[in-house]
Amino acid sequence: MQNRLKLSSLLSVSCFLFNLHPISAQVYPIRAHDPSIIKTDSTYYIFATGRGILFWSSTDRQHWQFRGRIFNRTPDWVYQVVPDFNGDMWAPDISYYNGKYYLFYAVSKFERNTSAIGLATNVTLNPDDPNYYWDDHGVVVRSIPGRDLWNAIDPNLAVDEQGTPWLVFGSFWDGIKLVKLDTSRTRIAEPEQWYTVACRPRTFGLDDTLPGDGAIEAPYIIHRNGYYYLFVSFDYCCRGVRSNYKVAVGRSKQIFGPYVDRSGKRMTDGGGTIIVEGNKHFPGLGHNAILYDDGKDYIVLHAYDAEHHGVPDLAILPIQWVDDWPVVDTSYLK
Repeated sequence: MQNRLKLSSLLSVSCFLFNLHPISAQVYPIRAHDPSIIKTDSTYYIFATGRGILFWSSTDRQHWQFRGRIFNRTPDWVYQVVPDFNGDMWAPDISYYNGKYYLFYAVSKFERNTSAIGLATNVTLNPDDPNYYWDDHGVVVRSIPGRDLWNAIDPNLAVDEQGTPWLVFGSFWDGIKLVKLDTSRTRIAEPEQWYTVACRPRTFGLDDTLPGDGAIEAPYIIHRNGYYYLFVSFDYCCRGVRSNYKVAVGRSKQIFGPYVDRSGKRMTDGGGTIIVEGNKHFPGLGHNAILYDDGKDYIVLHAYDAEHHGVPDLAILPIQWVDDWPVVDTSYLK
């Protein structure tokens, strides 16, 4: 995701906020940019962009407590990949498999694809547990300017019907990529299998080292009723009240596509059905995750709050399914 540098001061303020109450039934004053969510036993955890990766916990999904940072010290490999790394780790993605929690995350240089996706694992998410320790596994995917026309940020771990793990990621440039992982979920599988699953038109002739104007990022894949659903964010985040982020979706019978929107247009041709977009109070909403909880689906994302100078609040909105398409009612975001 582009233009994250301005977030540092906003996110640091949230580190001192505890037991936060919701702004409405669905929006919370937590500066959780690019949120990822998981429920373990009776506790929910939110992970978000920030210095060292920020995280919160809740037992009721209403009152959130800040729990600290995943990394108190930046892993050494980060400075080898991004020599002028500024300390912010982007877009964490949390999942659970075989007794461990897997946290993918990204490091990058502002508006360049000098980027990498890393992975850390832990046997518990509770920082009060004596077994709490994040084991960093280093680089999983890396992009290099001049070599790659894609950007190794905004990761999401997806698993197909056969139990095979895949990593979907990307931002601007040539769009959203999907790569098969090995069974350890810590590295790319051999032989490598790569796919482009979504992109938007990019002006011809632009310098390949620049993001371009094909504004798409933050992919997230789920499987439901025989379809894989690819959620992405269109347009621009990180501009405060000038943000116009929105969420689009397409679906496919296969995890590697082709994904099409409700009109039948392929997402590799710029397609995508808009399901969440802003209004005057929340001009931009995006970078979503999906939570399945007590038989219901929720979209979890950040929403730029115009009444509070465009800071990114946490939003958790219910999803309704109509003809096997997700529908999100944002009319109460007023």
